[in-house]
Amino acid sequence: MDRLLPLIVVVPLLGAAVLVAAGRHVPRPVAEAVAGLAAAASAALAAAALAGPPEVSWVGAWRPQDGHSVGIVLVGDRIGLGLAALTSLLVVAVLAYSWRYFDEPPHGHGGAFPALVLLFQGGMCGFALTGDLFDAFVFFELMGVVGYALTGYRVEEARPVQGALVFGFVNSLGGYATLLGIGLLYARTGELGMAQVGRELDQAADAAGHGADALVVAAFVLVLTGLLVKAAAVPFHFWLPDAHAVAPTPVCMLLSGVMVEMGGYGAARVWTTVFGGPGGVPAAGARRTLLVLGVGSALVGALMCWQQRHVKRLLAFSTVAHTGLFLTGIALLTPHGVAGTALYVLGHAGAKAALFACTGILLDRHGSVDECELHGKGRGIPFTGLLFAAGGLALAGLPPFGTSLGKALVEERSPWLPALFVLVSAVTGGAVLRVAARVFLGAGQAGREDDEGPETTGGEEEPETGRRVRRPPVPMVTVAALLLAGALAVGTVPALTGAVSAAAEAFTDHAGYAAAVLDGRPAGRPEGPYDWWTWTGAGLGLLSAALAVALAARSVGLESRAVPWSAPLRRLHSGHVGDYVAWTVAGIGLVSLLALW
Repeated sequence: MDRLLPLIVVVPLLGAAVLVAAGRHVPRPVAEAVAGLAAAASAALAAAALAGPPEVSWVGAWRPQDGHSVGIVLVGDRIGLGLAALTSLLVVAVLAYSWRYFDEPPHGHGGAFPALVLLFQGGMCGFALTGDLFDAFVFFELMGVVGYALTGYRVEEARPVQGALVFGFVNSLGGYATLLGIGLLYARTGELGMAQVGRELDQAADAAGHGADALVVAAFVLVLTGLLVKAAAVPFHFWLPDAHAVAPTPVCMLLSGVMVEMGGYGAARVWTTVFGGPGGVPAAGARRTLLVLGVGSALVGALMCWQQRHVKRLLAFSTVAHTGLFLTGIALLTPHGVAGTALYVLGHAGAKAALFACTGILLDRHGSVDECELHGKGRGIPFTGLLFAAGGLALAGLPPFGTSLGKALVEERSPWLPALFVLVSAVTGGAVLRVAARVFLGAGQAGREDDEGPETTGGEEEPETGRRVRRPPVPMVTVAALLLAGALAVGTVPALTGAVSAAAEAFTDHAGYAAAVLDGRPAGRPEGPYDWWTWTGAGLGLLSAALAVALAARSVGLESRAVPWSAPLRRLHSGHVGDYVAWTVAGIGLVSLLALW
């Protein structure tokens, strides 16, 4: 079974290589079919690996001797494999969504776009499975570079290129910070494997009689910075709405559906394997860092989400807000927090990808993603409107969506978390429901032009199908419906919750991970009972959904205008890469202060 782990990463990379080599010489349907088969094969391999026991695969058979190894390891634990399976399934959905309808630009050929998507899949799966810090950085950068290319895929247009450059600059800074942090850890321990570095730090702490010193804390700050940039946590988030506003819709489905979540996963993985022992960073410092940035991201993202009329930017800021909730759940540093966040991520991936899919249908039908300009124009596609509204209710935390179950498992662990989760879920879900009411029902007023520039209104966009479509293509609507069905299934299958909870217990076991990777000891099998729906959790979900509906109903009849006191925050999102770089540097200082305080 351990031989499956490298194939999960290699198969999409080989598929991309075939498409690059032969894409110009085969019909486009053949190229898309090859990409779909490669993505589906990787998903099947991940599912097969999930069905077996956790495995460790040493590439090149360089296995540890007496707990030491120079080999590169892939770790098939349940959380990592689950994320790889989610990534692969979402890639299959994206390729099906764009099947024969996504218009290739003049510079491309039939295999260019699916080849890039497969490279993206390979990078994300490798990042989810690797147990080596440097390999994690390599996959991290592969994921980033392909993300830049996909964002600026229509290179003949100015705005996509600008969005890709902003994406590239900010994420490259994060990558450099991560590489520098890895270098500090290598200088201290002489190791690059996560389990080996963690064990070396623990042994050094036992010998010295004290915990982490300044070098280890600095390494933690630098490694965490790069991961938080990828997660689009405030104040590292500025690239995300700019990239979403100009990226093709299938790319937005991947960026918000799974790539941003990779940053949160990486932060949790690095903490539990490297810094979570006695030689790492004190739990109080890590918890404070993740909690402050999580709460800040949730509140800033929710406020900015409510202010948007550009539907893609609105959904992007909702991703920032929900990323904050993910980080808040991880900040608990407990199996319950990880389990709830994992379920939340599963539900959010389906709901958010479905919302972007519906937005793409509007773009291809009307050539606009401007909430005001689209007023009432969605009446002709009622089923798409129903799916869009269902996605808004899923973001709002309506039971039994997986987002609601994950939210319930996290927010019940602290007396003040329910207020944050209910507020952010209600505001982001309410913003989506407001768009649904105005666009698909023609409710309220169309709104008025305000002082927003054309780059933030979403009007006069080019359809991604090459021409406007009268009826939504069947693959687009089907994919959106299936994604929402998946988000619903997450909250209705008790066995899934039990499996995720057991996986979370193993994931947070610092010593157990090192023993499984370096000593070959089988991981323990934690047993239930595990939490599922409670009356309190379901009630909080109903409350946040009801508040979202109330907010949408209250605002739908009002003119589209910004809240005056939010103007300074909106001006910070200037679109100038220099401003964003400055905020990234300031964010590094903030993370340092929180970790050292």
